[in-house]
Amino acid sequence: MKRKLIILALLISSGSTYAAMPPSAVLCGSCHGPQGQGVEPLGPRLAGLSSDYIAQQVKLFQTGKRQNVTMAPMAMTLQGPAIKEVADYFSTQDVPVVTPHLRGEKVSYTDPTEQLVYQGDWERMIPACVTCHGPSGVGVGDFPRLAGQQASYIKNQLIAWQQGTRGGDQDAVMGTIAGKLTAAEIEALAQYFSTIK
Repeated sequence: MKRKLIILALLISSGSTYAAMPPSAVLCGSCHGPQGQGVEPLGPRLAGLSSDYIAQQVKLFQTGKRQNVTMAPMAMTLQGPAIKEVADYFSTQDVPVVTPHLRGEKVSYTDPTEQLVYQGDWERMIPACVTCHGPSGVGVGDFPRLAGQQASYIKNQLIAWQQGTRGGDQDAVMGTIAGKLTAAEIEALAQYFSTIK
């Protein structure tokens, strides 16, 4: 801990852009990066997620509705106003601007992954990913940004939804959708969204 505080003090004194990081976010930055860009494989990108979404996920880890042996104790270090302070900080960090592919720009897709992303699979009652996650997965409100997220993270989260080790979604929407995806589809979707930058 002492080492982290020394590093933070050096960054602040050097006038680095990291100086805006609140002290309550220093521990988070060790896995998610000081500007929330993610550190593979330690932690996913937080930049680009809404403040409300980040705060909600911290609370889900604290209550056990989301399970992760690393994040559970880390989430417990944030209490009261510190949760919003950290969420606000990471949500305001820059992410690459994506020129979104809009629904309707293409009538049919030969690539099955693109079809899932932009049209879904109504025979299996799977809506298009962009229905909730926004054009090209750039995120909308409480629905997180998928564009540019680590493939391994997206894959692991879809598996967690399938296995029931991740919860907190309204009406179990993601758990239901993930339960209908094959392992190959999960892998392909994770790769697809990770390459949108």
